[in-house]
Amino acid sequence: MRAVILNPIGFLADVVSAFRANQGILLSGAVAYYSMLSVLPMAVLVLLLLSQFVDQDTLLATLHTYLDLITVDQSEAIMEQIRRYLANWHFHGVVGLAVMLFFSSMAFTALENAMCVIFHHRVAIQRRRFLVSAVLPYFYMVLLTVGLMTVSIVSAALGSSETRVIPFLWFDVSLAETSATVVYVFGILGEVLLLSSIYLVMPVGKIAFRHALIGGVAATVLWEATRHVMVWWFSTVSVVNVIYGSFATMILILLGFEVAALIVLFGAQVIAVYERICMPRERDSGFHT
Repeated sequence: MRAVILNPIGFLADVVSAFRANQGILLSGAVAYYSMLSVLPMAVLVLLLLSQFVDQDTLLATLHTYLDLITVDQSEAIMEQIRRYLANWHFHGVVGLAVMLFFSSMAFTALENAMCVIFHHRVAIQRRRFLVSAVLPYFYMVLLTVGLMTVSIVSAALGSSETRVIPFLWFDVSLAETSATVVYVFGILGEVLLLSSIYLVMPVGKIAFRHALIGGVAATVLWEATRHVMVWWFSTVSVVNVIYGSFATMILILLGFEVAALIVLFGAQVIAVYERICMPRERDSGFHT
């Protein structure tokens, strides 16, 4: 840490150099592509499972809010397709559900492989078992399912209250606005925890929890700022709709996923370089103060 504080520009230069050497932009594109393939089947499977316990309209409203956090103002297009599939899912049968289960895991598999490239100094020492890598994506799907169910139940409890406005100190608090705020706050906290867990679990070996948490918070803040800038840009300045026409929605979704993947992987590269400057055998060839 002292070396980084004394020469932050040198540390950042090493991070950028390592990110370029690892083909970080290319890795981000791969993660974004597989994320676009996974988002719809994953969302449908989660909704089909949770709709057995929670009202489907409440789940759809909560999911819509979550998609707003990870897409660049294109959540409505995704939600429309999800609603169409939910209305006719029984026509696809067990085979269709099995195919969707496979595709829903591809984003996490691609992300794990990208982490292996960035943390290649760890992979050279130890490798992860195949069974662990196969189960890991579905572990994250379970976490997302639990998170969505928790937020939906809390939101439904606030929204179903007979008293829509309650007095608090000198103010009248609207439960409808409170419900929306709770969903948004839980979404941000979910982003932080999900990204922190990715930094903690995805790389081979063990990462200090404080490093993973700092990376998760920093990536969430950076993504939220970038997302709002991208929404403003695409709605006011960009000519994507003019150039791509009917393909613009897919282009915007893919760009949003790629920027998000770029932020996540760059944060992982910061952790990887920080680790390597602490390894005695690599100090001479790594970061220089």
